[in-house]
Amino acid sequence: MQIGVLALQGAFIEHEQMLSQISVDSFEIRRKRDLDKPFDGLIIPGGESTVQGKLLRELELFEPLKERIIAGMPVFGTCAGLLLLAKKIENDDRVHFGAMDITAVRNAYGRQLGSFYTQAEFKGIGKIPMTFIRAPYIESVYGSTNVLASVDGKIVAAREGNMLVTAFHPELNEDLSVHKYFAEMVSAAKNGYKA
Repeated sequence: MQIGVLALQGAFIEHEQMLSQISVDSFEIRRKRDLDKPFDGLIIPGGESTVQGKLLRELELFEPLKERIIAGMPVFGTCAGLLLLAKKIENDDRVHFGAMDITAVRNAYGRQLGSFYTQAEFKGIGKIPMTFIRAPYIESVYGSTNVLASVDGKIVAAREGNMLVTAFHPELNEDLSVHKYFAEMVSAAKNGYKA
């Protein structure tokens, strides 16, 4: 199993470290030629969604990655990655990949001072640590999207088919559960999806 980690901006190194700890190979996607390498899944890290969206387009990564996501390649978006995958962002006119049946709210918890840590239930895993940094949340889900976690009545994790999103940063804690969950998604999809 090989997972590509979008490495244009944000906390991509931390995701690579988590994958390494669960013995999953990964590599960084920085330019169009990186897409020539075979990979079974994609992680879109936290960071700044508008910057990542702009760089994806400028580096000609946007369309080929969107095609793979729409075709069913497993993808895991954290924080900014959640916004890039959302079909609608309540307080932003921009739509990026627009692949997942969710409506998100950008910077919903405020600026850097609005960052916080908590523990909450994640469906299928149990109680896990969650670190939020200028995080969005999911206002609503529709279609076949399932809610996986909520904090204070706000949806902070969801899954639709081969797409997984979290408003929090699992890569910033020592708990490996969410990365294992995604690796299992990739493993299950590997037979059915070909890039």
